[in-house]
Amino acid sequence: MPVTIYGIKNCDTMKKAFAWLDEHGVAYSFHDYKKSGIAADKLANWISRAGGWEHVVNKSGLTFRGLPETTKGSLDDERAIALMIEKPSMIRRPIIEADGGKLIIGFSDESFVASFDRSNPAP
Repeated sequence: MPVTIYGIKNCDTMKKAFAWLDEHGVAYSFHDYKKSGIAADKLANWISRAGGWEHVVNKSGLTFRGLPETTKGSLDDERAIALMIEKPSMIRRPIIEADGGKLIIGFSDESFVASFDRSNPAP
């Protein structure tokens, strides 16, 4: 399975992730969910694999923080999916689907090294 990186092109975190992948020779395809949207079943899959919507929603972003408290307090998987489809800026960035069914949410040098450095043995 090839590497697919999901996100929003102009996001600073995405730029760091693209740079890291490029510098380390990791080939990838990019899906901009602000331009191309995102399917509900894809979001549901990520939520299931990540252990809940809280791991997929960008809770520190302006879009989420701007929601009414009543909306935030009533979120469950289904409501979170509907909001992420309506407001894709609410989705954490990047989300990467990689070889072996790996799901990587967010960017850190450590997580990328662990996931993509071929000299680093898998745990």
